[in-house]
Amino acid sequence: MVNETMKQLGNVRSVIRELFEYGNRRRAEVGEDRVYDFSLGNPNVPAPAEVNETIRSLLDEKDDVYLHGYTSAQGDANTRKAIADDLNRRFGTSFRPDNFYMTCGAAASLKITITALHTEGDEMIAITPFFPEYRVFIETAGAKLVVVPSDPDTFQIDFDRLEAAVTERTKLMIVNSPNNPSGVVYREDAIRKLAALLEKKEKEYGHPTYLVTDEPYRELVYEKDTVVPYVTKYYKNAIVCYSYSKSLSLPGERIGYILVPDEVEESADVYAAVCGAGRALGYVCAPSFSQHVIERCAGLVSDLGVYRENRDLLYTELTKYGYSCVYPDGAFYLFVKSPEPDASAFCERAKQHDLLIVPADSFGTPGYVRIAYCVKNDMIHRSLPEFKKLAEEYGLS
Repeated sequence: MVNETMKQLGNVRSVIRELFEYGNRRRAEVGEDRVYDFSLGNPNVPAPAEVNETIRSLLDEKDDVYLHGYTSAQGDANTRKAIADDLNRRFGTSFRPDNFYMTCGAAASLKITITALHTEGDEMIAITPFFPEYRVFIETAGAKLVVVPSDPDTFQIDFDRLEAAVTERTKLMIVNSPNNPSGVVYREDAIRKLAALLEKKEKEYGHPTYLVTDEPYRELVYEKDTVVPYVTKYYKNAIVCYSYSKSLSLPGERIGYILVPDEVEESADVYAAVCGAGRALGYVCAPSFSQHVIERCAGLVSDLGVYRENRDLLYTELTKYGYSCVYPDGAFYLFVKSPEPDASAFCERAKQHDLLIVPADSFGTPGYVRIAYCVKNDMIHRSLPEFKKLAEEYGLS
């Protein structure tokens, strides 16, 4: 016999991965240029030139044992120092290398953090829309996911609903800004209000309520006046889960970190629990070669101009056709209201035009779809006639 929960997770892929695999099969049938795959958040912008230069330099300068051998369990000390120095320079913080635990990307960071903090009877909050794997990470840790709907017009935090949802059993809340799938950014006033609310609840219930910030899209914002607040500066019990998958276009290298600032209540115990959860889950020693690359490339960002151009093109044309879209300040997704109540049915109809888009039911927001615009600009141009035909079928234009 096997674990039934794990078997179910293995047999039923996430809707995103299932659609991606369908796209692979469909391309083999009709040709690469006939399928318009907007399913997967896979960066299509090359990594900064310095990344490949660093890889070549490391291979020339360092021996294989150093490059490919184990680092310390929490990560290479020089890498952690480079990350601390980069964040301190950019955000005016005072982090130390020992505040960081290197991980296999943001997914591992979240799973480790949730496992480290979970105790029996805990509830953990996510604001809609949210990355579907939050549910998997939370429920397989043994905690209860509490879903709090966002403001339906702006997809910002609905503070009345959030306050009602925070109880004595609330252990943590996850925030994701810029948001996957909406592209919404929580501005400073929202973060200040959130911090005040959680501080009030901490005093009321007499224990910490952790704010876990999921930050793979932190650098992906497109207007000069769009600032993503660094949450640890506003709330002491904030823990950062980060990935270089998007900022450096390195999703397949699986490299990120958990940041536990000194200000976190009983931070030494929290950090020890993070290390223990990493050990228990088998995540000890993140990919060493990737760590050495990050040591020299922390703080670099891929060319965001491509994503900005794609966003502007897709948003402008789809709204022209009659689609209702959330304007994304960041990330690389367009969140579109389905022309019919059943978003899955709409996505199935889109597949008749070889448009592969993701229904947002599993993101906690039925009636919407996600379109990942981290694709070639030429594909967007080629897809537009099909989006227009689909809109006409629904009488939108």
